[in-house]
Amino acid sequence: MESEDSLTLYDQLISVVDEGLGNSAYLLDLGDGRALAVDPALDLRAVARAADSQGLRIAYAADTHLHADFLSGARQLAADHGTVTLAAAADGRRFPHTELTDGDEIDLGGLTLRALATPGHTPEHLSYLILDGSAEVGVFTGGSLIVGAAARTDLISADRTEELARSQYHALRRLAQLPDTTAVWPTHGAGSFCAAPPGTQRTSTIGAEKAGNTLLAALDEDAFARLLVGGLGSYPAYFNRLAEINRRGPDLVTEVPSLTGLTAAEIWRLIAAGGYLVDVRPAADYAAGHVPGSIAIPLRAAYPTWLGWLLRPDVPIAIVRNPDQDPADILWPALNIGYDRMVGELAGGIAAWIASGGELRTIRRVRPGEVDTPVVVDVRQADEHATGHLPGARLIELGSLPLHADELPPAPTTVMCAHGDRATTAASLLERGGHTELSVLVGGAADWSAATGRALAGR
Repeated sequence: MESEDSLTLYDQLISVVDEGLGNSAYLLDLGDGRALAVDPALDLRAVARAADSQGLRIAYAADTHLHADFLSGARQLAADHGTVTLAAAADGRRFPHTELTDGDEIDLGGLTLRALATPGHTPEHLSYLILDGSAEVGVFTGGSLIVGAAARTDLISADRTEELARSQYHALRRLAQLPDTTAVWPTHGAGSFCAAPPGTQRTSTIGAEKAGNTLLAALDEDAFARLLVGGLGSYPAYFNRLAEINRRGPDLVTEVPSLTGLTAAEIWRLIAAGGYLVDVRPAADYAAGHVPGSIAIPLRAAYPTWLGWLLRPDVPIAIVRNPDQDPADILWPALNIGYDRMVGELAGGIAAWIASGGELRTIRRVRPGEVDTPVVVDVRQADEHATGHLPGARLIELGSLPLHADELPPAPTTVMCAHGDRATTAASLLERGGHTELSVLVGGAADWSAATGRALAGR
């Protein structure tokens, strides 16, 4: 049972979840019209709405670490609202902030924030313990202790992965010494490539993690490191550059992002010059007719992940969208991961392209019982593929497809994932690279097995 203090603080805490990146930011009402924001992203729309709804001014923004999966909004908050940034002294930020080291405390006015050094996910990682008087009420754990796991340790360099895994072991043990009733508020959650297990719970307690977190149950440091490192999969390419941008301080957003209308001729010139045309319409719309050379990244929760994994950030990007798709929902997630070269959109959408006499291409969509090509490519993650796949299907993760597309034979090919969105992105990349006779499976491996009565391989 939660303590009365924990219940009270929960009433003061607002979680702002980014389903696409799998992360949570937090807004803590300090009780006097001020608030503490923890790990806010550059896309501050939801955080601002939450603060405005409660009549709060964000006085402090605390970053637990130099994020690799999104740009921090702390510098933007400081510029817009005079917010004080709290961060680890060890992370070397190059913009004004209050440097914290292990044990440092900040008086929040009735509550106290205490910095706890919890290296592992990153070397400089801090957790932030919230105290009400002497009571240890909750801890913002960032990428240290997360629900059912701990965040990955391979984002700094391959050479430091095991070293940081061992640091993570000690960080989790330190957090486990807090009272069982202490709330655990992680940043990384389900859907994050920083390695959180699937599930719906985004917060926990120290007691619940001690009872159910397999990493906390590891017998010793060696066992912990093997368990943590052994479960690491691939991660998006953009992770390799965002931490340094956060150290420098992301560029400030000084005006509302918008998409300039471009003619069909301008779109064609952009593609011919090596730019990207990203089609964010639903997968079925793309398959029914699209601009040659365009890349399908349907606008959904995972849109920014694949944008950042597959496209270079220094190349101009134009957009094709449907009228009911909000440009803000295209632009802000891109800015969140450092993609600021969106030069415009096809004015009038795909109808304008047709009216201009532009060519359209199509991709065949097949139901689970209709797969009839000699080549099947599974673009899911390796751990998904291992749970069961079509016999003979070749695994090429979507994130690595641009590096391996030339290895596929020039034969009719069906591309598949779990539902069809990633497969459509993959088919667009293959088509852009010169492959023809492409099909996309609408559904996944289990759907194919149910439709055909055949067993999946790999189980």
